Amino acid sequence: MFSDIYRNKKVIITGNTGFKGSWLSTWLLLCGAKVYGYSIDVPTNPSMYKVLNLEHKIEEQKFADVRDKDAFADFVNKIKPDFIFHLAAQAIVSTSYKNPFDTISTNVIGTASVLEAIKNVDWNLTAVLITSDKAYDNVEWIWGYRENDAMGGKDVYSGSKGAAELVIKSYWHSFIKNNSFVKLGVARAGNVIGGGDWSKDRIVVDTIQAFSNNQPVEIRSPKATRPWQHVLEPLSGYLRLGQMLASNKINNGEAFNFGPRAEQTKTVLQLVTDIAINWGMNPEKCVSITGQIPFEEAKLLKLNCDKALAYLNWHSTLCYQSTVKYITDWYREYYSGNENRLCDVTIAQIENFVQEAKKQDLLWSL
Repeated sequence: MFSDIYRNKKVIITGNTGFKGSWLSTWLLLCGAKVYGYSIDVPTNPSMYKVLNLEHKIEEQKFADVRDKDAFADFVNKIKPDFIFHLAAQAIVSTSYKNPFDTISTNVIGTASVLEAIKNVDWNLTAVLITSDKAYDNVEWIWGYRENDAMGGKDVYSGSKGAAELVIKSYWHSFIKNNSFVKLGVARAGNVIGGGDWSKDRIVVDTIQAFSNNQPVEIRSPKATRPWQHVLEPLSGYLRLGQMLASNKINNGEAFNFGPRAEQTKTVLQLVTDIAINWGMNPEKCVSITGQIPFEEAKLLKLNCDKALAYLNWHSTLCYQSTVKYITDWYREYYSGNENRLCDVTIAQIENFVQEAKKQDLLWSL
């Protein structure tokens, strides 16, 4: 995978204890990387990080706030990593309404701390900074946003991601592009779902928790559409971006979208119904619709991923039905009391995903 570029390389992951960070850590360990984690805490209970016992599988776990630029810079200078994947963020839209200031400081100042730490390094370092599809100024048109479309955001979460993008751009032009040791890329993705997520106010999490108690799930916006993608889709993009940057095969300092195929765009109700069918719930009785919408939600947001296809030979791998099956298979093991099997299940899903990518001639899978 990824031409073996991560084998024996030192990789720092910020936000490694979260949902995406735990999947990325597991995948990098499979690639033979030496993984170093940097997170403020373990954000949920239960957590994939704890379930997979990742604290005892990575090289070092540092619990600290990425907004503390001196502490993070000290960690980077001590480890001298070959790669940094910056995932640390306040990633819950509903939380941004309750704690707007913390959302902005985490997502903007946290990103600036990472940039501060890498701008003057004197060893070869590739940094992939993850923002979000929400960084775009979303006018809810039917077309996918391209990487050169305007940043923005009507809510605090989206605005914080758009602001982080502007900070990255300014650091790139002011400092990093003149440092020949540093390669930097930006990754934008959203509507990421998969087993191992226990974050609050997530449709899949709420659905699985309700179904595990044989209860219907309460949903707010059944007709809202989203381009759902399994967590392994964007992670394959992040890892491919890091590979290509480190190999000097693409331009330095650019952003890439990582999103699913058009057929992955489904309503919330359709996703919940399909999870119910895979879970063994009656699809006619699996949903309770509430009129309570505590904050405004975007009804449509899609990404154009032509750039990733052209420059990275990347496109999404799983069909919609496989995405749903991966999710229900993972959670079924957990809620059936088979927690000790989840490491094997996670690795098997990664390996199956890679095999499917090989069938589609995606070069990162080699």
